[in-house]
Amino acid sequence: MAGLSTSQFENPEETYALDKCRGERVKVGGISVWRNIFEPGWHYTEHVEPHVCQANHAGYIAAGRLGIRGSDGTEAVAGPGTVVVIAPGHDAWTVGEEPCVLIDFAESISGLDVEN
Repeated sequence: MAGLSTSQFENPEETYALDKCRGERVKVGGISVWRNIFEPGWHYTEHVEPHVCQANHAGYIAAGRLGIRGSDGTEAVAGPGTVVVIAPGHDAWTVGEEPCVLIDFAESISGLDVEN
């Protein structure tokens, strides 16, 4: 099949690991895809950086639940099967006792040092 690209998160191009979160990035057909795993108790402004995330995210919640608060004060909780688009200027945290797995179609992840 012409024009088919595949990759696996088990062979990432970049990774990061912080307290209560980790992730892997693959590139498929020129598109960056991150698998982010946020452990119970993870909170962006506590475990990544003290200010809100300035990245734009478009992703899919594969497992767990993610709380999100936008710069306008709007809050939502996204669970498995939810597709999200999150504008820059937001905070996020894991809801409940299950890790949240976010598949994120983003070129970079704000506030994270990645390893090649």
